[in-house]
Amino acid sequence: MKRKPVIAIDGPAGSGKSTIAKLVASGMGFHYIDTGAMYRAVTLKALGEGTDRKNEAALSELAGRTKIDFVYGDRLKVFLDGAEVTDEIRLPEVSKASSDIADSRGVRAALVKKQQEMGKAGGVIMDGRDIGSMVFPDAEVKIYLDASVEERAERRFKELSGKGIKTGQEQVRKDIEERDRRDRERPFGALIKMNDAVTLDTTGLTIEQVAAKISGIIKGKL
Repeated sequence: MKRKPVIAIDGPAGSGKSTIAKLVASGMGFHYIDTGAMYRAVTLKALGEGTDRKNEAALSELAGRTKIDFVYGDRLKVFLDGAEVTDEIRLPEVSKASSDIADSRGVRAALVKKQQEMGKAGGVIMDGRDIGSMVFPDAEVKIYLDASVEERAERRFKELSGKGIKTGQEQVRKDIEERDRRDRERPFGALIKMNDAVTLDTTGLTIEQVAAKISGIIKGKL
């Protein structure tokens, strides 16, 4: 039986990947796989167990014995080793530590394997940094979402402010630029714009406009 299509959406932080991927998946009948939540789940477990974030062997072992599941409904729920952690993985301390976890070669290898297993039957939209390059290089549709640093910083600032997290917009911009640097310079699983990906700049576009454009790209490709 032919595999259902896999849609890979990559791009830098703040480009709107997760929001758009969820919306498009819902509208087109695909399952959305939140790869960022998977790294956050491993981070939450590492923090809970007191694992040294610089100990590659310990992180690899931890990721290998971690079970992550998604439950689909009105809201996507994330389960870590059988316990729901949908809200816990969004805590500031988890966000701060997740970059170190994502830099671990062993963690990335373990989670790429899990992501490939989740998407092997197809019918999924998956977003991240290395979906089209490492997780599903044979994805039927690859999209690279981008936006100006200014636009991405403004979006993230509004998101944090809406959650009651106090910060300055200039600091958010600096954080975005540092995240971009780390994502592009990772020795394993770096952010790459693949030659066969359709690039879409979301600067100045609404969520609905971007979702409509991506849905059109997917329908055109398939």
